[in-house]
Amino acid sequence: MVRKTTVHALALTALIVSSTGAWAAGSANNAPKAPEKFMTFCVPCHGPAGKGDGPAAAALNPKPRDLTDGKYMNGRSDAQLTNVIKNGSAAEKLSPMMTGYGSMLNDKEIKDVVAFIRLLAVPKYQPKK
Repeated sequence: MVRKTTVHALALTALIVSSTGAWAAGSANNAPKAPEKFMTFCVPCHGPAGKGDGPAAAALNPKPRDLTDGKYMNGRSDAQLTNVIKNGSAAEKLSPMMTGYGSMLNDKEIKDVVAFIRLLAVPKYQPKK
């Protein structure tokens, strides 16, 4: 019985390791790498691709903003995005559902998150010159 359990554990471990390798290779495309703080603070609601479909999104009303919606996102300035991340969405007269992260993120981290969000928009963000 112990040997059978050991074989199953080894097979499961091999499957997980090989799947992880395939996932890493599959994600090695040209997609930009999200900053760690985006993964920590934004993904629960906005999802890993920023589409507003994170695991917490189902319980929220209104739903989180789709950060890939270039028509909307490209009309927002970096200052507006920074204000929302730092002080919460109500700071820009948006939904009060998103809390601010100014006490948990420094200015550089917020700037990195804004830069990453800019990469998600379709059509791509073109800064005003």
